[in-house]
Amino acid sequence: MLSLLRRYPSFTHGVHLPDAKDDTCQEAIRQFPFAPVLVVPLSQHAGKPSVPTVREGEEVSRGQCIAAADGFVSVPQHAPVTGTVRRIGLAPSIAGAMTPAIYLEPYPGSSQEVAEGEPCNIDQSTPDDIVAAIQAAGIVGLGGAAFPTHVKLRPPDGKVMEVLMINGVECEPYLTTDHRVMLEQTDDVHTGIRYLLKATGATRAIIGIEANKLDAVDALRAAIPADLPVSVEPVAVKYPQGAEKMLITALLDREVPSSGLPLDVGVVVVNVATTAEIGRLLPHGRGIQERVVTISGPAVGRKGNYRIPIGTPLRFALEQVDLSPDVSRVFLGGPMMGQALSSLDIPITKGTSGFVAFTSAETRASPSEQPCIRCAYCVDACPIHLNPSQLGLLAMNAEYDRMADEFNLMDCFECGSCAYVCPSHIPLVQRFRVAKAIVRKRRAA
Repeated sequence: MLSLLRRYPSFTHGVHLPDAKDDTCQEAIRQFPFAPVLVVPLSQHAGKPSVPTVREGEEVSRGQCIAAADGFVSVPQHAPVTGTVRRIGLAPSIAGAMTPAIYLEPYPGSSQEVAEGEPCNIDQSTPDDIVAAIQAAGIVGLGGAAFPTHVKLRPPDGKVMEVLMINGVECEPYLTTDHRVMLEQTDDVHTGIRYLLKATGATRAIIGIEANKLDAVDALRAAIPADLPVSVEPVAVKYPQGAEKMLITALLDREVPSSGLPLDVGVVVVNVATTAEIGRLLPHGRGIQERVVTISGPAVGRKGNYRIPIGTPLRFALEQVDLSPDVSRVFLGGPMMGQALSSLDIPITKGTSGFVAFTSAETRASPSEQPCIRCAYCVDACPIHLNPSQLGLLAMNAEYDRMADEFNLMDCFECGSCAYVCPSHIPLVQRFRVAKAIVRKRRAA
């Protein structure tokens, strides 16, 4: 009780949500079975898609590189199973478009062991060696953005990385992936921090964790090696505390400038699950071929946290956890910043932190949209102090350039706080996404 009454650092504005984490936060990570066919997309990261290095009919081993990075802002893909390349063709994606992918059929009798690769010895490796090893392992941001991690670690000229911030907040309702990783992979997290500190040149590291995960705070603090300059800091339970700009404000009282990056205030932010994968894979020279995923929601019978092979079809995964026949909607990522799926045939990718399934009882038709009443609830909720009401009105009139130039539309990271509090049920986030896409297209042209 006393811990709940303490004042933890935070940011201004934001919203308080039911966290809905009780069903899975105590569920230990379990290994997931292999699907009859796994679909490995060549584009499951920001940047250029990978280039296949295997042929149809070829036998592959689990952990083998099956697609190479195509340039610096790209990462390779590794086989999630030992088996045969059934075909290389198109597969459905979360965006709705068909994208190139490698279809793998597992060998039923294989032990599915992952062979040792060439270890990245932290004592003998240079910062450039570590950055190259992270790219070779195919590691991207596992919090959902899927931005290639090695690119973050190469700052532009003139930028200095002073503080390494590890993001263990996980403020999205229902998801407990990061929570369980912090509890069960504490040594991996600290090993990953050791690699990242050397790669970035940062002098210290801070692990930020929301105060509803104090068991993870205690576990990580207890496991800190004596020679590692890292602190573990709880922050207030508030959404979207896990956004990197909000976390920097809460823990360092530094404000990332409009259109800026954390590097502009001397900080690099890495998700805690990403950090754990660096610590787990680099000492063995392996690539990422599976990840921890939370499966939860009222329509799921066997809720939990599962280590699932990359490329597992979502439909197969849901069949393994006793999905209710009354399922009405499935969100990939979570109900606030995740996306509602129109198809269950998409594969799990590196950026899939979880999926949440709801029955028809929880997804009744939303009230119809009403005119804006200028209540300013959205203004009070916006964590980066935009004016969502004004932006929404401009979007209705297709004044997209004004939205970007005068009202900082591009600073919006689509957290959904404005739409959550809107009494008129205006789909603000959807309108902002459309507007941002149009602005990017115009600027590119």
